[in-house]
This record gives sequence, C-alpha cells and structure tokens, in this order.
Amino acid sequence: MKTATRKSIWDLHCHLSGVNGKTVDERIARLMEYADRMGVERLVFFMGWPWSVDPDPDDFRRQNDQVIQALSHWHDRAFGFAYLNPKYPRECLAELDRCIAHGPLVGIKLWVSKRCKDSELDAIVERTAELKGVIFQHTWYKAGGNLEGESTPADLVALAARHPDIPMICGHAGGDWELGIRTVRDQKNLYLGTGGFDPTAGFMEMAVREVGEDRIIYGSDIGGRSFASQLAKVDGAEISEKAKEKILGGNLKQLMLPILKQKGIRL
Repeated sequence: MKTATRKSIWDLHCHLSGVNGKTVDERIARLMEYADRMGVERLVFFMGWPWSVDPDPDDFRRQNDQVIQALSHWHDRAFGFAYLNPKYPRECLAELDRCIAHGPLVGIKLWVSKRCKDSELDAIVERTAELKGVIFQHTWYKAGGNLEGESTPADLVALAARHPDIPMICGHAGGDWELGIRTVRDQKNLYLGTGGFDPTAGFMEMAVREVGEDRIIYGSDIGGRSFASQLAKVDGAEISEKAKEKILGGNLKQLMLPILKQKGIRL
C-alpha cells in the first residue's frame, strides 16, 4: 500500500534515555537529528535521566527539571510532560502548579509506581484537567505478571470512568494490544498510544476498526525504540490516508490545542 504523504508528524512518547550524550542538552540534540531523518516535526518528552520507577518527590522534580532544561533550546520543536508519582499526591499537585501552571510543561506522565485505578489519582487528574494538560498513563498486560504498581488498561478504564469528560491516553495500547484495544474501546474518553512495542501486522487495522481513527495517537518510545519501527506501524497499515494523518499528528495536536492556546504557543 502507498505510504502516507505526511505533512506533520507529532510524536507523543519520547525519552532522554537510551541515547548517547553526557548532558540532557546533548541527548535531545541527538534525538532531533534522528527525528529530522524521519520527518518527525514535534516531540513530547517526559522522564529524566537516569529515571526511576518509584521516584520520591525530590527525584521526580529533578527529572522534570531535566526535561525543562532539554526543552529550553527547542521551543519550536519539543513539548514536555511532568513525571509524577501518585504515592505523593500533595507533592504531585504542587509539581503540577510548578511545571504546568507556572512552567512550560503541557501534560503529565504516570508510570508504574501506583496502579491508576486508585482513588488517590483523582485529585491529580482533576487538577491536570483544570490546567488543560494532557494525561498519559503507561499500561501493560504482561504474561508473567505486572510490576506491583504497574497499571493495566482495565485499571485505566476504572479511572477514566470516574472522570468521563477528561481525555486520557492509554500508553502502549496495553502491550498485549488485542486485549488492550478490547478493554478500552467502550470508554470513549480513552485514546490509544501506539508506541513502545514491536510492529506487528493487524494492530493498527484492529485499533481503527474497534476504537476509530480519532482515538489513536502515534508515539515511538524513543530511545527505547526507533522512530522507523514505530512509524512502520502506521505506514504499513491497511488504513486510509486520512486515518494515517490523524494518527501521526492530527489527533495529538487536537488534544493539545487547549493548553497550547492557553500558553500562547502558536503552531
């Protein structure tokens, strides 16, 4: 099938780890070189280097500062999400204000420290929504069992059902994407993030069929994965060119427009 003609690729899922460089400035510069090769226009970064799975407040503040520093030379290309640990809800709310309300970041990343079905996430989600920030939650279904605090798509459905008017992104489509897609398809405020697992035939076709092209967002998980392998999930899919354009950039752009407009960021 003919490859999509890409006017704009926005990458939801980027890290400062997994790439050479002694400083975050060197690392983001190297990643931008890779992005240029593949035609990736805008990138969203979260988590610092080195990262940790269960950061205390000092650690997630350190990592967010690294992202803020990395973005400082790339305002025309890069955005950032604040990395939070819901085990510290009061400190998370303060970090939201520091990084989003009074800082340059435009969303949050929640990883594996606490399962997202927990009610302690409610205040974090609500405050992020007040700030018009984007909410990204890592999810996975692991054959050998998840980490103690690692969320599944079902956990995210439980959280999203309590906040049906707040959009959230299901990171990795649950890893086991067939099960992940079926889990989230009826929760209309949930989007599927495509990044961070091997490109396999049928994934994108099933995602479009079950949740619709408007609820799928491309991401790479660079530097854990490559741009090329993750773009292949979209480029090689038997879906319409219109759907590819939405998945590769249009849907993320639409989700981010409210906070970009509020911050006076022109595209």
